[in-house]
Amino acid sequence: MALHQPPAKQVVVVGAGFGGLQLVKRLQGAPVRITLIDQHNHHLFQPLLYQAATAVLAPSEIAWPIREMFRGRSDVEVVLDTVVGVDRDERRVLLAESQPVPFDILVLATGATHAYFGHPEWERFAPGLKTIDDATAIRRRILMALEEADRSTDEARRRTLLSFAIVGAGPTGVELAGMIAELTHTVLPAEYRRIDTRQARIILVEAGNRILNGFDENLAAFAERALTKLGVEVRLGQPVTDVSKPGIVVGKEHINAGTVLWAAGVQASPAAEWLGVPADRSGRVTVSPHLSLQDDENIFVIGDTARVAWHDRTVPGIAPAAKQEGAYVAGLIRKRLAGERDVEPFRYRHQGDLATIGRGDAIVDFGRIKLKGVLAWWLWGVAHIYFLIGGRSRLAVALSWLWHFFRHRPSAQLITHKDAAERRMRLGRADDLDPKKT
Repeated sequence: MALHQPPAKQVVVVGAGFGGLQLVKRLQGAPVRITLIDQHNHHLFQPLLYQAATAVLAPSEIAWPIREMFRGRSDVEVVLDTVVGVDRDERRVLLAESQPVPFDILVLATGATHAYFGHPEWERFAPGLKTIDDATAIRRRILMALEEADRSTDEARRRTLLSFAIVGAGPTGVELAGMIAELTHTVLPAEYRRIDTRQARIILVEAGNRILNGFDENLAAFAERALTKLGVEVRLGQPVTDVSKPGIVVGKEHINAGTVLWAAGVQASPAAEWLGVPADRSGRVTVSPHLSLQDDENIFVIGDTARVAWHDRTVPGIAPAAKQEGAYVAGLIRKRLAGERDVEPFRYRHQGDLATIGRGDAIVDFGRIKLKGVLAWWLWGVAHIYFLIGGRSRLAVALSWLWHFFRHRPSAQLITHKDAAERRMRLGRADDLDPKKT
């Protein structure tokens, strides 16, 4: 006589980022049924998103359909919808357009979005970079600014259109500034007849006293010198106090810029609000050493949404950390289902810091091993290709990089969805960009 098997536990995972995907993969074969919910139908390799924004890579090379990834997993159901809340009493996840999804175990891996430090109105003028839509919109802004400058006969307006300001000098800001400088100063000059794109002005603004805070100080200083060599103006020690058309205010100085990009901060998803628990200033949920809520061991929060203690700091919001947290929670769930209750707490293992400055220049900090320059760039590239999903993506990205490296040519220099309304929103009318009126 066969023994009665208990029903499989219902595990709901919200977010198909690095942490959520790692958890679902590690639960393969476990006695669970998994519902994976995301508001997008694809997983995005965010570390290379800025390269899609600067025309080096096509969006399809850094994003993969979620359903395709789990087509062979009958234990996984994928739901495309937006979470609007969590009913902890009834153990249900509430969705915008679908019926509530019941859970026995809930994992929130919902990531973060842009933070404008109490000025949400700045987002209209200074988009951030978190999604494929953000990347294509930014690419469109950059390329259309050049097209508008090429058509303009007003020299002052041309200078404004050829000015690009990036707010925030963390890895994303540094990488954006370096790639825009390379694009305008090296790649595109031969393609325009009425303007010299080498006259483009790229300004990187950081409120702190140095760029790449958190990296080794000597490596950060090398990165600043490399940016300056590329023609980037690095402005340190003064915060941005206003963002409007066409530009930014740094301290009391107004800087005209037809394109402003935001890389200054992040805000966690509304997970704390859904759960009815306190959050820190960035909206992150403080979790237990087992990455669960303090008062509910079956609700976990991981990735950028979680505030996880690490020595005298918190675990950084980077892809390797999210993957480690996802793998840990999957292992913990397996152990508990097997009857183990004494599970070791999560321990984060920092694998190093990497940032690229431009074509053939990067910095790598592995603790005792620190590299900079071309060798660091190749190592940075190999590391990123290794973490891409699927051989096709690895090959496509490798070929795009090699083409860009040896031929100085971007592979995705396309302008899409160009309509009059969007152009007005993006660049403003001619009189909005007149520096005499600002």
